[in-house]
Amino acid sequence: MNNMEKIYDILDNTLYATLALVKGIVPYSVPVNFVRIDKFLYFHGSKNGKKMNFIDINKNVSLSIVKPYSIIPSYFSSNSGLACPATHFFSSVIIDGTATIITNPQTKTNVLNALMSKLQKEGGYQNLNNNIYKNRINNTAIVKITPYNFTIKEKFGQKLPQERFSMIIKKLTKRGSKLDLQTIDKMLKLKA
Repeated sequence: MNNMEKIYDILDNTLYATLALVKGIVPYSVPVNFVRIDKFLYFHGSKNGKKMNFIDINKNVSLSIVKPYSIIPSYFSSNSGLACPATHFFSSVIIDGTATIITNPQTKTNVLNALMSKLQKEGGYQNLNNNIYKNRINNTAIVKITPYNFTIKEKFGQKLPQERFSMIIKKLTKRGSKLDLQTIDKMLKLKA
């Protein structure tokens, strides 16, 4: 899997991002649900408010997206009794881009349908092309992020000495949650 495929996998399988904005010297960060369509990211919100105010002034944004994996207690990789080996394994992407507010009603509807498909895969709702949503869609802001820089980080103990790495796998196997098994799979792929 190349880096863009890894990035898209993280984006498509993570439900929210932390959006960072700046107005002058004032920073602002806020969690947002998002969806990727092709190479663009989209989120929705109120037409009025702090996010839109910041974006109106400065279109440059940054998104931090983290797909969490297992918590690694200190005793999973060391017998020293020290706290410092404790960690958390994860995959993450930081995206720098420019924000554009979408005004086209059909584009807004398409984005909201894609977001619903991501967040509610089982369905159970009326498609947003239905006229009952017309006013709500009109009153909703949709923001398109055009990325210009991606940074990916995957932390799975791949730089640890083999003894500690193996100890973590053994402890994760014993604990045996679904997430632990997914973590082991990522560890082995990245160590190879």
